Amino acid sequence: MSERPELPPLPDALPLPVVDNHTHLDIGAASRDSWPHHDTVPDDDAELVRLIEDAARVGVTRAVQVGCDLPSARWTVELVARQPRLLGAVALHPNEAPRLAERGELDAALDEIAELARRPRIVCVGESGLDYFRTGPEGRAVQQESFRRHIALAKELDVALQIHDRDAHDDVLRILQEEGAPRRTVFHCFSGDADMARRCVEAGYYLSFAGTVTFKNAQGLRDALAVTPLDHLQVETDAPYLTPVPYRGRPNASYLVPHTVRAMAQVLNVDVPSLCRALDETAEQLYGPWD
Repeated sequence: MSERPELPPLPDALPLPVVDNHTHLDIGAASRDSWPHHDTVPDDDAELVRLIEDAARVGVTRAVQVGCDLPSARWTVELVARQPRLLGAVALHPNEAPRLAERGELDAALDEIAELARRPRIVCVGESGLDYFRTGPEGRAVQQESFRRHIALAKELDVALQIHDRDAHDDVLRILQEEGAPRRTVFHCFSGDADMARRCVEAGYYLSFAGTVTFKNAQGLRDALAVTPLDHLQVETDAPYLTPVPYRGRPNASYLVPHTVRAMAQVLNVDVPSLCRALDETAEQLYGPWD
């Protein structure tokens, strides 16, 4: 198999610390031969520690590690227990739900996620939602039922919910309205337009922007960012995916967040320290303190 592309260099440090709202260290630290896909979670902390320390060097001092299938959710629980710079999120990714349902395993998997979500330092249910890009019409009912179960769990535990929404904007918003959204609801890797951003903010949701906001063909996403108030914003990597310009196509990691933050500051017409301060304060409102 082909070797993983070389990791980009460290950028200039941010003036104030920020949080990576959404990263997959289980994938980012997978073996080089398996990038960008993997079948097992890593069993060695060495690369994980390096990625975490590199991020801290450039001002990305904390991160939310997201486990979105059972193996990675179990691994996330163990990882955040020993890494003080990390808090955790666990859920079943929407594309997992139809696969599990076909094997008659969905209910048991959701029950285990509910148990894992109660573990120490797990502060979020996510990523859950709808993905109509990779799952066809035959899987949508199962995805929607799984999404409703995750919404209920986040409300029961009074933790944040991180939403995966791909090509499913209307149904995601409808189900949130029908179920009643958790009081801290975050659209991970927001992909809507300016009108959707306004609707989300009006509903009290938070929008997290990834490296996609730096892409040349993403003007609609920048328009959405421009109408989002600072106190409803988060920044993320979704590492190892969605690497910001100028390193698009190479593996992403939390230490590359400064590229996205600086691009966001330009769109919002605010100085970088002010944006960093707002992002950091909102992250603590969403997830609580890291210590």
